[in-house]
Amino acid sequence: MTRIIAGSERGRRLKVPDGDVTRPTSDRAREGMFSSLLSLMDLDGARVLDLYAGSGALGLEALSRGAGSATLVEADPKVVRVCEANAAAVGLPGAHVVHSPVEQYLAHGAEPRYDLAVLDPPYELDVAPVLEALVPWLAPDAVVVVERRRRGLAVVWPGGLEGVRERKYGEAMLWYAVLTGTSESADPA
Repeated sequence: MTRIIAGSERGRRLKVPDGDVTRPTSDRAREGMFSSLLSLMDLDGARVLDLYAGSGALGLEALSRGAGSATLVEADPKVVRVCEANAAAVGLPGAHVVHSPVEQYLAHGAEPRYDLAVLDPPYELDVAPVLEALVPWLAPDAVVVVERRRRGLAVVWPGGLEGVRERKYGEAMLWYAVLTGTSESADPA
């Protein structure tokens, strides 16, 4: 069972897609992620980008905790329907589900700018090109969190993003970075 951990919708259960289509972030890892985020940013009113959204649990958790908006990007049509149902059930304003491959979504113009980006891609996916494409979408001082397999390869941050911490939760590893603004690629084109 996946549920909202804290905030206005605390305890609300979320549907998860049937089968092995997704790998929901555990409640423990999600709780740890948002605890770590408190020391890195102010979530109140933040614009959140949830890439590889699955059930939408990360973006919806952010909304429950005070984020102003959450864009949930997911490619699989069956999973998108679950994500849309969860967003409707939670009923918080600001949830926007986008049916698109992440790479295609990021290939379009970099608007709006996001304060927080969370990525929970398939573990075997090479996230380096996705992170590179994400940088122009980020607001000044944005935070990026990537979930990967603990025994997998380390996240290599592109120019403009600086790794600030790593946390382990069972088989999951959360990697955190902040936008440094020192890279030309971080400037809008």
